[in-house]
Amino acid sequence: MILSPFEWTIAKRYMSPGRGEAFIALVAGISLVAVMLGVAALVIVMSVMNGFRAELLDKIVGLNGHAIIQAYGGRLDDWQDILKKVEATPGVTHASPLIEQPLLASFNGRVEAILVRGNTKPDIEQLQEKRVAGNIAALQPGSGNVAIGSRLAQNLGVQVGDTLTIVNPQGRSTPFGTVPREIGYRVAAIFEIGIYDYDNAFVVMPIPDAQTLLLTGNAIGMIEVTTTDPDKVVQIMAPLKQQLAGRAVVTDWRTINASLFEALAVERVAMFVVLSIIVLVAVFNILSSLIMLVRAKTRDIAILRTMGATRRSLLKVFVTIGFVIGALGTLTGLALGMVFLFFRQPIVHAVEWLTGQNLWDPSIRFLTDLPSRSDPVEIATICIMALVLSFLATLYPAMKAASTDPVQVLRYE
Repeated sequence: MILSPFEWTIAKRYMSPGRGEAFIALVAGISLVAVMLGVAALVIVMSVMNGFRAELLDKIVGLNGHAIIQAYGGRLDDWQDILKKVEATPGVTHASPLIEQPLLASFNGRVEAILVRGNTKPDIEQLQEKRVAGNIAALQPGSGNVAIGSRLAQNLGVQVGDTLTIVNPQGRSTPFGTVPREIGYRVAAIFEIGIYDYDNAFVVMPIPDAQTLLLTGNAIGMIEVTTTDPDKVVQIMAPLKQQLAGRAVVTDWRTINASLFEALAVERVAMFVVLSIIVLVAVFNILSSLIMLVRAKTRDIAILRTMGATRRSLLKVFVTIGFVIGALGTLTGLALGMVFLFFRQPIVHAVEWLTGQNLWDPSIRFLTDLPSRSDPVEIATICIMALVLSFLATLYPAMKAASTDPVQVLRYE
């Protein structure tokens, strides 16, 4: 398919509009723009979908680990022995005890449902990079200090230094019945994970304080596990699952968030198929513009044939014309998509300002910002698909031009 100087000269001549060919040039330009928009839409949507999945995975797994070991009944009394077994398992990089319990919190007459999390000191220190106010280091056992999510702080009107009352309905039994347990905790820090459900409910405290609040003694609720590879967590946790059968349940991040990530996977495939139709429509525009060009240049093609141009040469000329349109549209679409992704957040804010609508409500979409993560393999697939479809669209008009019979065309000239 390498063009000779003669073939390249003819191709360039036909790609530049001449007198009376403005309409053909317009159709070719529309074809280029259509390919550009189709490729840009695919790049933008697939990158945002990948970013959405990656951000969710990083934030969810970063806070909850790759797997959770939870005893039947919600209490692990012999958790030290289980913890040693978990840490000795090949592929496990980190394991730590955890207490997690839904309770109620009140402040100045406002009441909100919360999720109390009792964490170890190293896990609490990881919240330092998520801190938006206060001091995470102040969360020491017995200090009576807690850290709360930013959305929860807004809902309750709590600021750093205020006293938050946590209510445990399962209090101590008295002759008059069970009295709910109410303990006041000083808000030492406010953090923002970036996932609405977490920022709207989490109250973090040291494990000893959570054990005191929940009256669990030395027991914990679960053990969270981090592995070397989240995608291989099932294989890594399989030996532990067998050892703890009948004593505890081993649940990985895929199972915990199965509905969410399956929905993302289905939506990702559906969006790719639907948006690929845009590229296919653009390819039909290339096909129509080449058919019009061949029709308009029939006499020129016949003259070229009489001057010695071969069918192969004419085939290469018209394939090149259509392929160049598709290639230019693909490259400009890729550039447009990358520019859009780079300025995605200002664009979202601009659209919100123009429409007056909140396009990225974190209470619905979990994340506070529009994410993006481009996959080079996926982008290469999109570009190759657009180029292949553009090439296929050139074959029929190119073969039609190559099969032109100069005798029939020039008979009445």
